Amino acid sequence: MFQGKKFAGWLAAAALVGMTASAPALAQTTLKMAYALSENSHYGAGAAAFAKALEASTPDFKIQQFPNSALGGEREVIEGLQLGTIDLAIVSTGATLNFVPQTGVFDIPFLFRDLAHARKVLDGKIGQDMLAEFPKRGLVALAWGEQGFRHLTNNVRPVKEPADIKGLKIRTTENPIHIAAFKELGVLATPMAWPEVATALQQGTIDGQENPLSVIVSVKMWQLQKYLSLTAHVYGPALILMAPSVYDGLDDAGKAKFKEAAAAGAKAMRAYVDQVEKDGIETLKSNGMQVNTVDHAAFVKAVQPVYPQYYKQFGQELVDAIRNTQ
Repeated sequence: MFQGKKFAGWLAAAALVGMTASAPALAQTTLKMAYALSENSHYGAGAAAFAKALEASTPDFKIQQFPNSALGGEREVIEGLQLGTIDLAIVSTGATLNFVPQTGVFDIPFLFRDLAHARKVLDGKIGQDMLAEFPKRGLVALAWGEQGFRHLTNNVRPVKEPADIKGLKIRTTENPIHIAAFKELGVLATPMAWPEVATALQQGTIDGQENPLSVIVSVKMWQLQKYLSLTAHVYGPALILMAPSVYDGLDDAGKAKFKEAAAAGAKAMRAYVDQVEKDGIETLKSNGMQVNTVDHAAFVKAVQPVYPQYYKQFGQELVDAIRNTQ
């Protein structure tokens, strides 16, 4: 009997030690954050700034980054957020269009004058109202990040005016807003998930692709493409998204910390874009890419026939409100 009591006491003590030892591990939750590009990209800069800000404000969470599409393409990642298998992500609006169709308005070609114009719209009522649409689709949008203006690369010829782009087979995002404009220009638009692009370029199944300088530089596109044409045809926003399964379990103070971390991530992405706009072209030239400017006004005129389609889809009032933001 004495031995039984002694053993029971030992078990209780062991359990107490075990609980005490495991308490710190249980107190901190590791969250998975996915994005399509490398850590040495604007997405990586945003993720790093997010993680640093969050971990500085609360000991409860640690961010584990999954760059380079390690958890799947952007569509799969967004579905993972809805399911709760992924906690956080940085994605393009090319992917969110399939979930929150209204975000496609920001992808209308030649809608924004410059980076300052785009940031004013996203930081203002129009952009913030758009973030509020995401919970209706099983997603939480914490902040607008940035990619910058999209430009064209290819291996066939320099593109300086609309006639030069006709007949080129160009990879696009799975974004009908972009595709409609490219088709109007005579491009053989080829929607393709980002992880497949490098192989397709190497094999020659596509002639080129289009992306912001932040992407073109970070993926070392000079290894795959010869010509860069500074078309600036579409502004590329990015979004910092979160799984409702995590966000909804937070109190108001916890939610505020995640939004503050997202704001830090967005600021870092914009800073990265500003820097690459300054030195990215020289980096590409020094690595052998041929870079040229384009007849911007001619391209703007060439896509005007598509605008009635955009008005019908998003409302001319919204399109004009974006265009006229000062």
